[in-house]
Amino acid sequence: MDRSWLSAFTALRGDARVARDAWSYLEWQYGEPHRRYHGLAHAAAVARDSAQLARDLPFSERAVVTVAAWAHDVVYDAVSGEDERRSAAWLRHWLTRAGVAEPHVARAEGLVLATAGHQAPEDDEAATALLDADLAILGATPAEYDAYAIAVREEYAKYDDAAWAAGRAAVLENLLAHAPLYRSEAARSRWEAAARRNLAAELTRWRSPAGDHR
Repeated sequence: MDRSWLSAFTALRGDARVARDAWSYLEWQYGEPHRRYHGLAHAAAVARDSAQLARDLPFSERAVVTVAAWAHDVVYDAVSGEDERRSAAWLRHWLTRAGVAEPHVARAEGLVLATAGHQAPEDDEAATALLDADLAILGATPAEYDAYAIAVREEYAKYDDAAWAAGRAAVLENLLAHAPLYRSEAARSRWEAAARRNLAAELTRWRSPAGDHR
């Protein structure tokens, strides 16, 4: 079990034994065979990056960001919106079972739900930390980004190349239309330039008639 998960539960005055039980289920669910990108390594990266971006927030807010980061993709069937709702409900169940106070439960639940549309009030710094961290992979090295793109394609293998190319191109165009892509200055300085290069390069591949449809 990752120490940050247990620390966050206890920071929110949750039962450590329940936190350990929840982690067992979380780890099992992230290990489902159909996952190629949205597995435990992704959750760990989001937990790490969001913790860095949230380091100046109050103690309880940092803890809420941590549990939300770990749980944000705990349910993943490649059904946008529904996955986030079910992940939020999963987190609510375990936090409530652990005896965490309702305001913290609702806050964590709301942060997970925010990942569905990647929208939150501009002054919500906890949501900013989580949402920016969730998109950190876009600003990775070209090799890491390509591995991510291939893995996501495999998660949507039920779609043929033509359908995938159209849908993926729309997603990439939407991301590139956001200016800036990241909500916080810290994330922008770290990932923005590389993310725009990676997104543009992938979009070019999918737009090409004889493109590299990996």
